[in-house]
Amino acid sequence: MSRAYRICVVCTGNICRSPMAELVLRELLEAEGLGEEVVVDSAGTTAWEVGNPADPRTLEVLRRHGHVHPSHALHRARAFERRWFAELDLVLAADHGHYSTLRRLAPTPQDKAKVRMLRSFDAAGLAEAEQEMADPWYGDDADFERTYAEVVPAARGVVEHVRRELDR
Repeated sequence: MSRAYRICVVCTGNICRSPMAELVLRELLEAEGLGEEVVVDSAGTTAWEVGNPADPRTLEVLRRHGHVHPSHALHRARAFERRWFAELDLVLAADHGHYSTLRRLAPTPQDKAKVRMLRSFDAAGLAEAEQEMADPWYGDDADFERTYAEVVPAARGVVEHVRRELDR
């Protein structure tokens, strides 16, 4: 393979949903032996949180579920940039607002096709209306746990998608 397959997970501020999904997805890909062939990162549709670390509640949920990689503490929020489409293979939106924003930003029809709802990869075959991930930032610990419970099966589905894309 001449270059890595590149994925970007996107939410609003890049401090809750997208870094959680990025970190879980990266760990699953590494566990499946695809870590060297796939680059995963994340971003927000806004610049509100640029430079901030992941929400402490995101990191706590990850820790409780056994995700303790040192890179978690290094996360810094960033805003998605239109020019990134040229290098990305898959752009995963956390909710329908992000999906619409990303598709508007996409410079070509091919780039629009790279944008998918993260939960569209859940093996449960969720209807479009069920693919929305609520922002846990406004809630409590239970909301972050719900986000984690939504991220994991979707991330597993993304790994299977990537395996097919890479013909593995």
